[in-house]
Amino acid sequence: MTRLFLTGFMGTGKSAVGPLAARSLGYEYIDLDKVIERAAGMPIPKIFETEGEASFRARETDALRQMAQRDQCVIATGGGVVLSKENRDLMAASGHVVCLSASAAAIVRRTRRQRAARPVLDTGGDLLARIQALLAEREAYYRECHHLIDTTGRPVDDVAREVVRLHREQEWKR
Repeated sequence: MTRLFLTGFMGTGKSAVGPLAARSLGYEYIDLDKVIERAAGMPIPKIFETEGEASFRARETDALRQMAQRDQCVIATGGGVVLSKENRDLMAASGHVVCLSASAAAIVRRTRRQRAARPVLDTGGDLLARIQALLAEREAYYRECHHLIDTTGRPVDDVAREVVRLHREQEWKR
């Protein structure tokens, strides 16, 4: 399959690694959150604020279904896309799924300044505790992915090379 899905918690490097991997593979890069924002005509925090998380998740599944029909693309998903079994099954059936991970402390460092733009983190309170709780909630789902890569302390281009290598190996197996 010529579809590569990058998933993982926010701040693990999907948006940084995705374009590099796509360029190396000669694929199109698709940021699923940007697809959702364009279709909604508003940014994700506004969708959460005006329509709620359930509406956002429905939009996310619709966008994923559409993008999963494209060929030769790297699709960077939002960190919560794995919460839906339908989404997990769709990604696994239609492409190669690589999950990027990072330590909770690294995620705090990477997302601290963007808290308002990340609705599931913008709850006030202890950011590290919130991230740890969300990671624990999603861990089993992330482990269902074909591959898991820890990005903590690694250069983006190094992670992108590993993603490309794993994807090419996966392609050979099919």
